Amino acid sequence: MSLTIRDVAKAAGVSTATVSNVLNKTGKVGRRTRRLVLSTVKRLGYIPDVHARHLASGDRRTLGIIVSDIENPFFPEVIKSFEIRARQLGYDAILSDTNYDPRRTRLAAERMMEHKVRGVAIMTSEISMRLIHELARRKIAVTLLDPAPVRGYMSNLRIDYFSGVEQIVKYLYQCGHRRIAFVAGRPGLKSNVERLRAYEKCMSALGLKPGPVLPGDLRFHGGLAAGLAIAKLSPRPTAVMAINDLTAVGVIKGLLKSGCRVPQDVSITGFDKTSLAEYSNPSITTVDIHRETLGQIAADALHELSGSANPQGKEYEIGAELVLGDSSGPAPLEQPA
Repeated sequence: MSLTIRDVAKAAGVSTATVSNVLNKTGKVGRRTRRLVLSTVKRLGYIPDVHARHLASGDRRTLGIIVSDIENPFFPEVIKSFEIRARQLGYDAILSDTNYDPRRTRLAAERMMEHKVRGVAIMTSEISMRLIHELARRKIAVTLLDPAPVRGYMSNLRIDYFSGVEQIVKYLYQCGHRRIAFVAGRPGLKSNVERLRAYEKCMSALGLKPGPVLPGDLRFHGGLAAGLAIAKLSPRPTAVMAINDLTAVGVIKGLLKSGCRVPQDVSITGFDKTSLAEYSNPSITTVDIHRETLGQIAADALHELSGSANPQGKEYEIGAELVLGDSSGPAPLEQPA
């Protein structure tokens, strides 16, 4: 049986109110009594029920974060920086993973409501605006990752996907590549749609025909299937832009398995600058969208909204920066017509 505040009070020979005042740093308690209570807490190994304390005081000091796929290397650093910043601001943090499932996303949002969080960072597209408005209606601050309206209790983190894609396409063009394929993500995800549209627009701006566009799933196996398919294309693309780093690793694996060299035969680029980009062999040319900053800003935005007398949301711009790796290089000199 777990210890209670009554057990601490009995062992210290004081009232439960005195123990509560010491732990919550409220009320007037003498220095000697305070030391006695704290030493008793330490001796018994008592851990206060923070959630119950917040419910009793009406002070909700919890922020939530909902992500699409905890296995995607993009999310752990975002979550880590979000939690660190939340604790610096005096909050606990809880996490929900949706696995790209709208039903699980709905359950995750309901869980946040049940925990009476002050705010929730929604890092997924599989959530309906109805649920988002329901959170805001309950005065729960919301920070959205994908393009979304900014209004009361709702802020938006806007990543400059276009700039990131443009930097990749222009870099590959300068390396002599003219046939640049694209491995997409999941249909309907706003961030995926934005990257694909940016790719098509940037290719056209350079006078190049976009495509081929191959399907993917944001995961390794989707990239692997795309890499195997690209190796069979005739004429074969000399460069491939993958929707994210995890997909890029799969594409590289598929190409190498088919006898293609990377980057001598086909250059590969990713997106997000995860740890995979650095540790992959070859290291991946990618785009840094500053995931650590993303998590910090998400927590700051929720804190600002939840504590404001006029909780009007804001839009926060997140930049993108090309980072070169060994997976890309000059286009092969001899290219099929």
